[in-house]
Amino acid sequence: QVQLVESGGGLVQAGGSLRLSCAASGSIFTINRMVWYRQAPGKQRELVALITSGGTTNHADSVKGRFTISRDNAKNTVYLQMNTLKPEDTAVYYCKANTISGDYWGQGTQVTVSS
Repeated sequence: QVQLVESGGGLVQAGGSLRLSCAASGSIFTINRMVWYRQAPGKQRELVALITSGGTTNHADSVKGRFTISRDNAKNTVYLQMNTLKPEDTAVYYCKANTISGDYWGQGTQVTVSS
């Protein structure tokens, strides 16, 4: 099993920045990829960015050029650097670990962007 703990959410003004963290523990050697999702009120959960075990990254079109996913293997942590935030980025952000035995989710962290 893999345990995930997100942190770094908060309230920020439009144009500001936040960095989310997702710390993994447990059977981290089984992780194939780490993914950030977000879910805004009344909307479906959407993929924001992912990073594979090989380091390949991908970002949703809506955040390209503003958000960057990265990882620190020594800390077993994945980050989501969010710049030039917009009110439409307001959501609960979740990280997910895709492993050989299934998917594991964190508890989520709230990001609120005021206009």
